[in-house]
Amino acid sequence: MAFEILDRGFVSKRATDAPNPVSAGSRCVTTPEGLLCTFMVQSKLGINDFIPVISRSNDLGRTWSPDEPIWPHLAERFSLFGSVSRARDGELFLYGIRTPIDTPGETFWSDATQGLKPNELFWASSVDGGRNWSEPEPIPMPIPGAAEAPGPMCVTRAGRWIVCYAPYNTFDPAVRVDRGQVVALLSGDGGKTWEYRSMLRFAEPQSGSAEAWVIELADRRLLGTCWHMSHADGSDYPNAFSLSEDGGRTWSPTRSTGIRGQSTALTALPDGSALFVYNQRKHPPIGVWAAVVRPTAGDFGVQTNEIIWHAATPTQERGSVGHDNWTDFAFGEPAVTLLPDGTLLLVLWSIQPDGRGIAYVRFRFRD
Repeated sequence: MAFEILDRGFVSKRATDAPNPVSAGSRCVTTPEGLLCTFMVQSKLGINDFIPVISRSNDLGRTWSPDEPIWPHLAERFSLFGSVSRARDGELFLYGIRTPIDTPGETFWSDATQGLKPNELFWASSVDGGRNWSEPEPIPMPIPGAAEAPGPMCVTRAGRWIVCYAPYNTFDPAVRVDRGQVVALLSGDGGKTWEYRSMLRFAEPQSGSAEAWVIELADRRLLGTCWHMSHADGSDYPNAFSLSEDGGRTWSPTRSTGIRGQSTALTALPDGSALFVYNQRKHPPIGVWAAVVRPTAGDFGVQTNEIIWHAATPTQERGSVGHDNWTDFAFGEPAVTLLPDGTLLLVLWSIQPDGRGIAYVRFRFRD
């Protein structure tokens, strides 16, 4: 076994009768003061009322402060879903999607079109450890469609900003969306202008993506991954990946990771490898898995692949675990942060018999 579990618990635990009983999209970064975790709270899965919040820990994740909203003045106007990341100079960034709220309690999902309510990408930043944030700044979307963007912004050593998203249908069936790709957007001037590339491009017909991530490895290559699924029958292809050696301007041909999971997330490790974490709802043991990988353009380079967090159930009503039934999922969107003491912190949203909220597992590599 490559990993040793140290402790587990909840960053935030929510009661079923709370105003916002559901949590989603947790991401953590280290700051000089400790750990900072952002996530979203909402009234129900699928409802268009995401509120981004922050919680803090000064003991490596064992205890957490009560969560506080980032933009309380926007909560009734926009549903915001964003993920936190940290640049090498300490500046924090939030990147994600912003959806207008037209009617309280409305959904952002259409079963008829398998699409999202029209939305836009945004970024924001903080130079004081997340105490104050700039207002969300829109990022122009280069192709028709809505965006699904749970992964954080990657700020490279050279100062380039890179974000990615999965194109989705909208509520309008007449809008034709090129879903067979993951879109990457690059900015070399602090978000003033953006370039568009296809980070991942799929050869399989009627396929698409979700839960895409991009990171910079220790050797300065960029690694992108995603959940790759068939829209024809709802099955999962193996997760896809690609590499860039020129800061995101060009990408290697899209390849299979050899791992058939769902949501993906990435963490760069100091030795040049990466930690690839993903949900596994279809094939026991069910839960969140972690793989250490050393990717090349032709091979994902999986060195070890083990379950880190076990789920009692993959869905709330024990229904289908296919992508089209995502509002019934019982856990998801994992992410891992490398801590200053060399241990690792996994966070994810969880609706399980032991509680609902943002769960965590602290673990380390076994000697």
